[in-house]
Amino acid sequence: MSSDSSDILRPGERLDEVNDHIRLIQKTDGLTFGTDALLLASYLRKRPDAIAAELGGGSGIVSLLGLFRQKFAKVLCIEIQSDYADLIRRNAILNHVEDRLTVLHADLRFCAADGKSRGWADLVFANPPYLCADSGQKNRNPGKSCARHEENGTVADFCAAAARLLRYGGKFVCVFRPERLPELYTSLAENRLTPKRLTLVHSHPRAKPSLILTEAVAGGHAGLQITRPLFLYRSSDNMVFSDDMIAVYNGDILPQLYE
Repeated sequence: MSSDSSDILRPGERLDEVNDHIRLIQKTDGLTFGTDALLLASYLRKRPDAIAAELGGGSGIVSLLGLFRQKFAKVLCIEIQSDYADLIRRNAILNHVEDRLTVLHADLRFCAADGKSRGWADLVFANPPYLCADSGQKNRNPGKSCARHEENGTVADFCAAAARLLRYGGKFVCVFRPERLPELYTSLAENRLTPKRLTLVHSHPRAKPSLILTEAVAGGHAGLQITRPLFLYRSSDNMVFSDDMIAVYNGDILPQLYE
């Protein structure tokens, strides 16, 4: 397949250049690249020789950022929606990383569930749906609804899939909602994934946290490091990016520790 945009775009899609000069095909009426993806990519520690997996790839942007920033050597994107699996494949071709970014069109709830293909990943990362299947108003766009609601897997399913794929000592990194932190950490514990880092993300210094970033280790010993909070903007009155968010945008590694 040619990487020329006229050949690779489908109806209802657009081509953007985003961070790290990545050329990204996105659906005009679908979920688009945003802050969550940038934060998750920045939270991944750099390990150029690592083999990674992404649970729920979407457009593949986090995997692409990880490859471009040498966070890992190769990555498998597991995506349940066939049109998004195809989108990831085309984004890999467009950015000339199809030899390092592989797509698996599959339900993560059944990946390695038969005991095969277990324990091969050094890193698993995900942006699980934030809302329970029966909470909030459903989006009329099925792609958006699937990404935002737990229609094809709960946070417990994401943790279980990560545990099956990770080798001992491997890391699971995710971005999630603070009000659901107890569910996430319970699911991590049930799958022998030990939380080791936690960062609260706030819109500005006076706002309550809106996101959390966390890293857990397969079979790790207890010992949670809580970093200082990350503020997206300097204040509620002036929507100017904070120094930390500028660092995130430029690809620096999180978290920023207390000094």
